[in-house]
Amino acid sequence: MRTQVLLDADTVESLLAAAVAAPSIHNTQPWRFRLDPDHQVLEVHSAPERTLPLTDPTHRAQYLSVGAAVFNLRLAAVHRGLRPDVKLLPDPHEPGLLATVRLTGPLPEGEQPSDPGLYEAIARRHTSRVPFTGRPVPEPIVAEMASAAHAAGARLHVPDIVGTRRLLRLTAAAEARNHAHPDRTAETLTWLTAPGGNTPYGIPVTALGPPDAGRRIPMRDFTGARPALRLPALWFERHVQLALLWTPHDRREDWLRAGQALQYVLLTATARGLRTSVLHQAMEWPDLRSRTALPRHQRCHPHLLIRFGYGPDGGRRTPRAPGHSVRRPA
Repeated sequence: MRTQVLLDADTVESLLAAAVAAPSIHNTQPWRFRLDPDHQVLEVHSAPERTLPLTDPTHRAQYLSVGAAVFNLRLAAVHRGLRPDVKLLPDPHEPGLLATVRLTGPLPEGEQPSDPGLYEAIARRHTSRVPFTGRPVPEPIVAEMASAAHAAGARLHVPDIVGTRRLLRLTAAAEARNHAHPDRTAETLTWLTAPGGNTPYGIPVTALGPPDAGRRIPMRDFTGARPALRLPALWFERHVQLALLWTPHDRREDWLRAGQALQYVLLTATARGLRTSVLHQAMEWPDLRSRTALPRHQRCHPHLLIRFGYGPDGGRRTPRAPGHSVRRPA
């Protein structure tokens, strides 16, 4: 019989500190947390005021972000020796409630987390938008990343050279479309913040990276109509290592699972000494997203590309809203 754990302030604080360290599109952090003290449940809600109507009209990327936060929350609970019971989309009458987490009791004696080092990787993981060395990642590490995605309900496909070039071409086409779309450019600029700003949301200009001088890797350009903020181009790795994250279905629950898989993969990579960045541009255009799917695979629904490799950390991580910002019912 499961024993419910009393969620004291210290436990809640540690869980939320881990949750808000998750990656999110444009660092929008589109989540809200609510503690239900009667049932000792942490609720994870969407934050409709932190959405991207043009870039993410279906809110799929928002769900990916929330899924990543849920994975961190689960990992933090296990790190404290607690068993998290997670339910996705628990109430069909409350669409903004994306997940609930109940701590049902301590882990059985002797049962340890199956992925040592992942919890510590939460604090170290952040996007690196700078060139990698091009040193090949050993196959066992790549296989470990793929296993992590599968364990969370998604799939990770590592393409060959031809497939990599195809995915990069589609990403470049999407980046060009974004630049040619003034409203999308303006939307992106609203999430670019000045150094030392008061908001924990958005991407500080100090966290931006340079473009690829060789034009092989279409890194996202957040500067748009403000080229003065653009960094000088650098030569990126010649042999790009990419992975396509996808799921067999494309429902809201699948988006949340894909977000958990994304964070599982990113933390696995971080724990193994890799750097990562995400290429999402092609997923923001329905026709290009469909073309990123695996050829001859009818049930492949792509979510994003993960660029991985060895290299510098790429500077400081983007700021996060404080973990104690949990809402309690009035």
